[in-house]
Order: sequence, then structure tokens, then C-alpha cells
Amino acid sequence: MSRIGKAIIEIPAGVTITEKDGLVTVKGPKGELTQQLSEGITLKQEDGTLTLDRPSESKQHKALHGLYRALINNMVQGTATGWTKQLELVGVGYRASHSGQKLELALGFSHGIVLDLPKEVGVETLSEKGKNPIITLTSYDKQLLGMVAAKIRSFRKPEPYKGKGIRFVGEIVRRKAGKSA
Repeated sequence: MSRIGKAIIEIPAGVTITEKDGLVTVKGPKGELTQQLSEGITLKQEDGTLTLDRPSESKQHKALHGLYRALINNMVQGTATGWTKQLELVGVGYRASHSGQKLELALGFSHGIVLDLPKEVGVETLSEKGKNPIITLTSYDKQLLGMVAAKIRSFRKPEPYKGKGIRFVGEIVRRKAGKSA
């Protein structure tokens, strides 16, 4: 039983959803996103709500039903309000700054890392004395935002002994005991 697939998607004001030949387009105040639907998955739109239907009870159709419902819901929320992810740099001398769509990171390597961000992703950096630098990423595309955040985190993953590295705000890093002499 697909609980996610059967859930209704509420369409906020200012967001329009159109489907043509299996291609769903969601337009909102923040931007426009498209998603190709699989064979058989159909949309029903009536007075501010959207539901998805599947053609049969096969395992494949049940899985795709929930998947496409979640993807379309993320598209609706993203174009209406947007998505945000925050990354925290934990480590002595770790710094972050940005200029336009370029993110500059100093992560303890012999050289700085410069990352060109896609135009759909907005970036802000916050560096306060005595606190860890924080990178705030915003976008209307949740998939792209997650990929960019994972790329930034991959430069210096949190290590379990001292906890140094790039982590998501609120992420708990399991710590290990060091060598016992």
C-alpha cells in the first residue's frame, strides 16, 4: 500500500501545474521546474489539489507512484517557497567566502578551493568570531541543492576522532575514542 503516493498535494496560490505528453511543468514565483513521468502515472487536478493515480497494483507501479508524488510535491514547495541547506565548517582555520556565484573555501589544504555554483543556487556565508563559519545555500530545485551541498561536504567530510570537517547544521557526528596508551 503506497501511503506516500495516495497523499494529496496542496497547490499554493501562484503555482500552476501543467502536463503534456508525460512532462509535468510546475511554475511558481521562485522559478519553473519540469519532470518526465513514467508510463501510466496520471495526474488529476481539481480545486487547488493534485492527486496521482497508477494503472495497476504491480510492485513497479507502486514504487513509481510514491516516487513521482514526492518529486512533484518537492517541485511545488520549491517553486512556492524555496529550499535551504546550511553547512558548518568545523576546524581551526577553516574559512568560507563568496563573491557572486563563486564559493571560496580554505579547508586546511595547501591551496584554497574555488567552486563555481549553478545560477539556480544562491549562497551566503557567515563568519563570526568564536563561531564556526556557516554556508547557507538556497534554491527552488531540491535535487540540485542537495547535489551542490553534497559536493561541498565531499571536500572535507567530518572525521570521527576530532569532528573536524564540513557538516550539515544539526548533523550529529559519531565520535570514536583515540589510541589508548
